[in-house]
Amino acid sequence: MARYRGPRLRITRRLGELPGLTRKSARRTYPPGMHGQARKKRTEYAMRLEEKQKLRFNYGVSERQLVRYVKKARRVQGSTGQVLLQLLEMRLDNTVFRLGFAPTIPAARQIVSHGHITVNGHTLDIPSYNCRPGDVIGVRNREHSRKMITDNLQYPGLANVPGHLDLDKEKLVAKVNGTCDREWVALNINELMVVEYYSRKV
Repeated sequence: MARYRGPRLRITRRLGELPGLTRKSARRTYPPGMHGQARKKRTEYAMRLEEKQKLRFNYGVSERQLVRYVKKARRVQGSTGQVLLQLLEMRLDNTVFRLGFAPTIPAARQIVSHGHITVNGHTLDIPSYNCRPGDVIGVRNREHSRKMITDNLQYPGLANVPGHLDLDKEKLVAKVNGTCDREWVALNINELMVVEYYSRKV
């Protein structure tokens, strides 16, 4: 399956808080399953796998897509881990989520794929579109679309809009001013472990 459609709290119990996946918090703090409360010594491979899974589930990408992003990040000059996070943060569905237009990334993906979002004045229904500096992201000029986004802005998934985005809440228009800095990544993750995980596989 391309996307995970199962219980989300089960994932957050295992991997920790994932703001892009769900806003709910689990009542139980230990991992799910029969042996969830047993204290086991984790191997280095298990820790790297967990960090990779955090990226996959938080941003809602498949394993094949993530491998493609890792290969692309390696070709760019600079820290591979930070470039990988930037590529994922600049996806259109994540940008819509960070603007507060949707409560979670899966909800943002649905909003984009249903044609409620415009980029540079044209309707774009591709959630994986890579937003570039200078892009203007808006809401389609339909009453239903604008009302839905306005309602979502009252209860955004994250409190603060990142520094690389400028949002006009009245006009429901935002501008991308640059790429996302590492400090604005809301996910608690060690990206070096993700790069190490793929170093033997890709």
